[in-house]
Amino acid sequence: MSAVIGYARTSTGDQVYGLDEQLETLKASGCDKIFSEHASSVQDRPELTKALAYVREGDTFIVTRPDRLARSVIDMLGMIKELGEKGVQVKILSMNLDTGTPTGKLVLTILAGVAEWEREIMLERQRAGIRRAKEDGKYRGAWRFKVWKVGEEIDAMLARGMKIKEICEQLGVSRNSVWKHRTKRIVNPHITDQRGASSSPQRAAKAAQKKT
Repeated sequence: MSAVIGYARTSTGDQVYGLDEQLETLKASGCDKIFSEHASSVQDRPELTKALAYVREGDTFIVTRPDRLARSVIDMLGMIKELGEKGVQVKILSMNLDTGTPTGKLVLTILAGVAEWEREIMLERQRAGIRRAKEDGKYRGAWRFKVWKVGEEIDAMLARGMKIKEICEQLGVSRNSVWKHRTKRIVNPHITDQRGASSSPQRAAKAAQKKT
């Protein structure tokens, strides 16, 4: 028998009312089981991992807003693709998105186009940045610049247990780049980006909490 599974998240333990509101909305939407937690989008999200492992073919997975599920359009599309391959329908209530309907599939196609556009813009900025860095004699290698741009997304995807091959396909980076980024995180979690600011997971989590 198919089930309706919900997932709710707030960024900090202080946002109790925000979580309660999500739980009420999910219950009203007919969820049979709800996974919830307090965690930023760049931290490990054990309850989300449990929810994604729990759903089965024919189930429906519901969240109230896209930012409760993922930190970017690319990340969200990746999750929806993973769930779709398992035969799970996804609903995002605030967007009125239902991947089981023709309209929902159309919206996903548009979002995929937007994600591709964002990726192209990022690459264009990357090339411009590399040119400037070379002119100033500060160029440190293409992989550092590009991975710095998507470093937090790589961290989030690795935390969810995604395979490196899948990360490379979604973000458009090489396997070697992901391995280098992962190794540097393990050896030195307080990596400094090209702007001179620490991009450690703890700082990234705090920054994400402020935005949410």
